[in-house]
Amino acid sequence: MLSESQELAVSTDSVTSSAGAGPLRAWQRRALTKYLSKKPRDFLAVATPGAGKTTFALRVAAELLGDRTVDQVTVVAPTEHLKHQWADAAARAGIALDSRFSNSTGQTSSDYHGVVITYAQIAAHPARHRVRTENRRTLVILDEIHHGGDAKSWGDAVREAFSDATRRLALTGTPFRSDDSAIPFVTYEPDAAGFQRSKADHSYGYSDALKDGVVRPVVFLAYSGEARWRDSAGEEFTARLGEPLSAEHTARAWRTALDPTGDWIPAVLRAADMRLSQLRSGGMPDAGGLVIATDQTNARAYADLLEALTGERPAVVLSDDPSSSNRITEFDNSEQRWMVAVRMVSEGVDVPRLAVGVYATSAATPLYFAQAIGRFVRTRRPGETASVFLPSVPVLLDLAAQLEAQRDHVLGKPHREKDGFDDDLLADANKTKDEPGEDEKAFTSLGADAELDQVIYDGSSFGTATFSGSDEEADYLGLPGLLDAEQMRALLRERQDRQLTDRQAVGSEKSVAQVKATERVAAAQNLTELRRELNGLVAMHHHRTGKSHGTIHGELRRDCGGPPTAIATADQLAERIAALRRW
Repeated sequence: MLSESQELAVSTDSVTSSAGAGPLRAWQRRALTKYLSKKPRDFLAVATPGAGKTTFALRVAAELLGDRTVDQVTVVAPTEHLKHQWADAAARAGIALDSRFSNSTGQTSSDYHGVVITYAQIAAHPARHRVRTENRRTLVILDEIHHGGDAKSWGDAVREAFSDATRRLALTGTPFRSDDSAIPFVTYEPDAAGFQRSKADHSYGYSDALKDGVVRPVVFLAYSGEARWRDSAGEEFTARLGEPLSAEHTARAWRTALDPTGDWIPAVLRAADMRLSQLRSGGMPDAGGLVIATDQTNARAYADLLEALTGERPAVVLSDDPSSSNRITEFDNSEQRWMVAVRMVSEGVDVPRLAVGVYATSAATPLYFAQAIGRFVRTRRPGETASVFLPSVPVLLDLAAQLEAQRDHVLGKPHREKDGFDDDLLADANKTKDEPGEDEKAFTSLGADAELDQVIYDGSSFGTATFSGSDEEADYLGLPGLLDAEQMRALLRERQDRQLTDRQAVGSEKSVAQVKATERVAAAQNLTELRRELNGLVAMHHHRTGKSHGTIHGELRRDCGGPPTAIATADQLAERIAALRRW
């Protein structure tokens, strides 16, 4: 164990390495202290995207190289793009890593401290990497270790290549999948339900990072609207996003909304560009936006819409384009407003200036959603905020409301049984769909309009439905660009109060009742008032107990049951209000 003086050294002066790396954040210091005190062969660090896992891992590498615990470092990354990002970050820390290493050569210059390779490279020739690992004392850094469970062949290859490594440091920043494939070098323990659950050696979640000012607050702007489509029999259907629908109708209403020839996507892109302009004029002059598309055809169409809207051609990043990595780097180093991406949204996009997102994809797994939102949370200075626009469908509202949730890897309990999510959607979202499939041929989109349904922040819902292009929508799009978490919450509450006051003053003239049934508006207003009362009580409980708003909402759900606040019924909200009053 480290002595008190040694721990002090880790947490103060020595947190700046001799190689020239910058000072460590508090969580990195705690994790490094834990690592150096235990000196484990295997260590799993789970930290939210944007928290600085790379910096922590490179500091561990510098320590182990410095005291001759290891002679070389091997970093395993998910993508080619990330290989070069790792090499660049290591160079800034004084560690030389070869990101051009190839299996065919099998060697690198002695001037390097090690190499950066992909999981695919290991799977292609695990024996070659085993020999490299056996020949010299090696630290293996497994970035986004959940990829070791993506396919059994990958997991087997990782285990074969690195079983003899001197040290192994596993990193992840997104929820693990739940399946039957154990991830190599990860410790599992039985949970209360009898399932084997992964055990992290150090965890640092989004809520902790938000409290420390390490990541940006994320505001979700959920847009509903009426979608219309025709099936292969010629029958036409109409449904509203966000309302209780069958799985088939939800999927088709969702896809109709994402259709670039309809009205929903142009309206949401226009709103997102307005938000981007607000951030740029309000303290983030280089703020960028990212549209996450389902497929290449839609990506190109969205780029055309943005070009017509802004007069500037967005950067388009396609998964099978060999120049994708260069396009991301060029966008990062420019002041270009928008980028449209397919697949590269996962761990491959690291652009700190991204602050506005449009979630225009059908992927709905916790893993994919967390990866996508992780592109926007990386903070550069205090007060920066992120805004993500998304369709108002229950699965996405649930994920947005549970942004702070941490998920471990569970063996034998798939997400489709546990959470109602289908991992096949992730694979489907990453396919090229330039040719229509059978389902596409049987389905014709007839268009969808757009309404700002609600704003979700820290598990709470704010606002009532309002037309796209209205003054009420502009009020939310005009939130200042530099706010801390408490200021964001206070301003959203103030905007909601103003919206309700204005509607009460003018009756039904400015309300959505112009085109919707009076009963729907009354119900919506009742829901809004209940959400407002619940959020107020949660705020009081927060000040009394110090617990975060998200934590309190989670405790209420466990106590009362039901979905997140954003999609809860009036009865469910009333039950939670009563429970809070009892507390």
